Amino acid sequence: MNDLLIESFVFLAAAVIAVPLSKKLGLGSVLGYLIAGIVIGPMIGLVGEEAQDIQHVAEFGVVMMLFLVGLELEPEKLWSLRHRLFGLGGLQVGITAGVCTLVALIFQLPWTVSIAIGLVISLSSTAIVLQTLNERGLMSTQGGQSTFSVLLFQDIAVIPMLALVPLLALPELANTAVEGHHQTNLISHLPGWLKAIVTLSAIGFIVVGGTFLSKPIFRYIANARLQEIFTAFALMLVVGIAALMNLIGLSPALGTFLAGVVLANSEYRHELESNLEPFKGLLLGLFFITVGAGVDFELLFAKFGTILGLTLCVIAVKAVVLLILGKLFRLKGVDQWLFALGLAQAGEFGFVLLSFMTQNAVLPTEIADQLLLIIALSMLLTPLLFIVLDKVIFPKLASDDERDMDEIDEHRPIILAGHGRFGQIVSRLLMACDHHPTIIDLDVVSIEGFSKFGIKTYFGDASRPEMLEAAGISKAKLLVVAIDDKERAIKTVSIARKLNPNLPILARSYDRPHTYDLYSAGATSIVRETFDSAVRTGRLALEKVGVPSKVAHEVSGRFFDLDRAGVAELASLHDPKLPRFANEKAIEVALRLRDEMKDELRSILAKN
Repeated sequence: MNDLLIESFVFLAAAVIAVPLSKKLGLGSVLGYLIAGIVIGPMIGLVGEEAQDIQHVAEFGVVMMLFLVGLELEPEKLWSLRHRLFGLGGLQVGITAGVCTLVALIFQLPWTVSIAIGLVISLSSTAIVLQTLNERGLMSTQGGQSTFSVLLFQDIAVIPMLALVPLLALPELANTAVEGHHQTNLISHLPGWLKAIVTLSAIGFIVVGGTFLSKPIFRYIANARLQEIFTAFALMLVVGIAALMNLIGLSPALGTFLAGVVLANSEYRHELESNLEPFKGLLLGLFFITVGAGVDFELLFAKFGTILGLTLCVIAVKAVVLLILGKLFRLKGVDQWLFALGLAQAGEFGFVLLSFMTQNAVLPTEIADQLLLIIALSMLLTPLLFIVLDKVIFPKLASDDERDMDEIDEHRPIILAGHGRFGQIVSRLLMACDHHPTIIDLDVVSIEGFSKFGIKTYFGDASRPEMLEAAGISKAKLLVVAIDDKERAIKTVSIARKLNPNLPILARSYDRPHTYDLYSAGATSIVRETFDSAVRTGRLALEKVGVPSKVAHEVSGRFFDLDRAGVAELASLHDPKLPRFANEKAIEVALRLRDEMKDELRSILAKN
């Protein structure tokens, strides 16, 4: 018991220390877990063979992940992404796997091993790439959306890959695999036709049960109004389906994924997700730590040149395939390179497939160990690929883009920079009132689409002085900055203020720190993108708890005015060099403003 507690403490302590540090360095949580495993395993030897026992438990996190992936696959969502998802995603996995298989065959590896290697290499890192895209605000771009579609297809493709793996087993490795990984199969002694009936019956039970039995059971559990019981039921559901699949010799991941798809339209889907997410995250984290603890450093140092060379070859092959596919699917410039280099690494599901392949006698241990190192190194190099994008490729394409900035042939009183989800609403209101702004945006697809509605939008970067000058910034009466990219919005405001010191600048901000930065850059009025809707929600909340509508309107209106005035005062104290909550003077003023607001709003309520 004491050994188990000590081992658990070591694993959890390693995760708590390494993962936040890794995320702060921009490496992502998956690499943090891998590094934690490397430190406590090969480097300082705190864990050894027992990591394999923990890995068998942690692998259940993969089962949970695929159940949650299934829950996300709503038919409407899949249909809206069908062209990129199945076209772009399917071609990427198929071509990459085919090329890698062919290369392995050239090196005279068995065809089953070659296919297995191709499948492992074809996958990319969902965790690292999505996190990076969201952090850099690139998810809404054409390249970001195409990348997301391919990652989603890869997650789905893992299921047929897991089903295919046992068919690739090598007879000479079968005995070793069975000794290392034993599982009960209740139907192994049955004739083939009866096995097929039992298998189809089990799958049918999952589909029918999920469709017709889930709702009354969920309702019964929900009526108990005990959160821990719903959590227990969610775990029971996943564990039960995984056990059923094991008993009939099928992949547990296949069964739970199927159950997730069946329950994707359930009204209790979000409740299931919220209950299982912490368990999935913790178990997956433990799985990646055990992978890191199993890294063979002797092999790495002995064959460092070979491993590094193969890693770079994998990245190069995947990038070339992705560049070609991006061109075929009409991705251009920045989007094409974002798509190609963003997906050029191998991914965390490769670790899952490697584990499953060694258990099922598909890959020899020496090849699996080398592939593990190649996957880990390619993931470690991913931040460097994004640095290359930022520092080399993006600036070059910005100065030599496939499409030149549009020439602006009109000067209007209002300039609108950014025509995304926020800017579109602004432009619609202005044009409905007969004020037609000069609109500047960088999204080519949106520009071409809005032209069909008679809305003239100029392709260009409003953060460049020559673009603002061409739009007539010196004679403009108002600049509205509705750009999604926070840094580019600040740069646009700063340049506009220099070009026209007296110009009113109305800017959209993302959050409070962004608001302070925009004030510092020279914005005269700032709208926080969620502030108005949040105030309106608060007003409705007051009405729902019994505050008269008229009073709620007065209170929320006064809150609006006081908060805006307070933000303007705090902006003058903002110091970007200090951490967010380390500015003592700003905290003191914020507390005073909060107390003053509380007193004033309570006095309004008391009078009514």
